[in-house]
Amino acid sequence: MKLLLISPYHGGSHQAWAEGYQAYSSHEVRLLTMPDRFWKWRMHGGAVTLARRFLEDNYEPDVILATDMLDLTTFLALTRHRTSQVPAGIYMHENQLTYPLPQDGRTGPMRRQLGERDQHYAFINYASMGAANFILFNSHFHHDSFFNALPNFLKHFPEYNELNTIAALQAKSQVLPAGIDFRRLAREQESRGAGGNMPLVVWNQRWEYDKNPADFFKALAVVAEEGVPFRLALCGQQYGKRPSAFDTAIEQLSGYLIHSGYANDELYKQLLWAADITISTAHHEFFGISILEAIYCHTFPILPHRLSYPELIPEVYHLKCLYQNQGGLVERLRWALTHPAEARQVAHKLGLAVSRYDWSHLAPTYDQMLMSWQR
Repeated sequence: MKLLLISPYHGGSHQAWAEGYQAYSSHEVRLLTMPDRFWKWRMHGGAVTLARRFLEDNYEPDVILATDMLDLTTFLALTRHRTSQVPAGIYMHENQLTYPLPQDGRTGPMRRQLGERDQHYAFINYASMGAANFILFNSHFHHDSFFNALPNFLKHFPEYNELNTIAALQAKSQVLPAGIDFRRLAREQESRGAGGNMPLVVWNQRWEYDKNPADFFKALAVVAEEGVPFRLALCGQQYGKRPSAFDTAIEQLSGYLIHSGYANDELYKQLLWAADITISTAHHEFFGISILEAIYCHTFPILPHRLSYPELIPEVYHLKCLYQNQGGLVERLRWALTHPAEARQVAHKLGLAVSRYDWSHLAPTYDQMLMSWQR
């Protein structure tokens, strides 16, 4: 089967997902991509550019799969003489309807609207889903939160709200987790313990407001004040101006830091295998690739009991790893830092458990699902 995979914002998790599936699929997967910058213009104009490039090529796919950053309606309209009989689906890495907005209205992707959501981008998602033959969400949390918010979104329009379309969209939607290429993180040798008996805490998420770094650093400040020893590594992607919480923490926790900033693939792998604890304080997580990468490397996770995290962590470990509030975060962090052997045992078991998200396990599921849409 020939599959055209369209990724207009091709970077980070979108790129890793697309290229991972291409590498592991038994189908012929052709990528049609654009660089990961100017995300609003990608959602507006990316479809025009990608339609032109598709028409300039002679590739005839059996199925089209696009990410949520594509205006699928425009792409299909501009290529209709070539794609009218080709089934097309959309993979929802994220969406512009329930993506959280910054509290101050001056940071993040909606800063030009002073913190107000620009409904047009949510409508692009909605219309693209309507044009698709099938819709894939990366988690149950993502699926449910989107459809819970969709009725109010449509009701805010003055007339012809088309609320009856919601059931039709739900009927052609399913959850298909994002695959991860854990092979690139394969351990060559045991690196944990290089700093003696002092545990290493790692931050490997994006340096952005929706990941709520302030609460992460507050928890570290508490255990530091108590005299609990630890080391700290700050890695992960940065886009534009980073939240001020990082600048403050880098100064205040300088004595604990062993790394701060971008880590290339080799260093990133070394840091994850050296780390003992990973923490999320995120306000937003539709899936959680970076957290799963850390868990795969046998790093003990401390995560909020919300968003997608209860899906990622087997229920038997919820009480140990998932917290309800800031006090619960500090309590679990203190325990993990002072009981490293017990935390390491849990981390080892979780590392084995999350291997189910590896592309070697998920690619056949993708292949079978997409094959069912082959014309």
